[in-house]
Amino acid sequence: MPECDYCEESFEGEDAYLAHLGDAHQGELGPIDRRRVGGDEGDGGLPTGQLAVAGVAVGVVALLGGVLLLSVGGSGSEIGPAGSAHYHGTIQMTVLGDRVDFTQEQYQLQDNRFHFEGDGRWHAHATGVTLDYGMETLGVGVTDSSVRFQGTNYTEADGYEISVTVDSEAVSPDYVLEDGDTVQIVVAES
Repeated sequence: MPECDYCEESFEGEDAYLAHLGDAHQGELGPIDRRRVGGDEGDGGLPTGQLAVAGVAVGVVALLGGVLLLSVGGSGSEIGPAGSAHYHGTIQMTVLGDRVDFTQEQYQLQDNRFHFEGDGRWHAHATGVTLDYGMETLGVGVTDSSVRFQGTNYTEADGYEISVTVDSEAVSPDYVLEDGDTVQIVVAES
């Protein structure tokens, strides 16, 4: 039983619904509904069916490209699906002498592949999770020469020292996290 998308009235059949659209909503109809009720004389002879198929194809390609870009870290590692792994570690982040408390509610369970769960340890629930991916899920941007935190971008070019280490070894933010990693991110004045 068709229901009108414009006024939510119900109809016994498609013919009654189309008649209702033409009578009650002619000025409100979009191009598809106008064609359905026969009130659209076309668009100058353009092959709308072929254009629609082409538009869908372009959209699918764009969507797949976007998914690929989101799933690939800077090191070329692909982040796996949620549930493909489960490992933990710690992150200590200090910005201008103030330590960030990752036990706060705003950092808890923000993403299904990387998050904190109350105890202050990070949890990764996917293979290939990178440090920059994990931090971005928390609203923290980390690059080789900058840290974005709480709306402020701290950059080396502006006189800040940026240090990103894992187990006391300097790493780039596209580092793939491993079980037991101790991450330290420090923003200090030069």
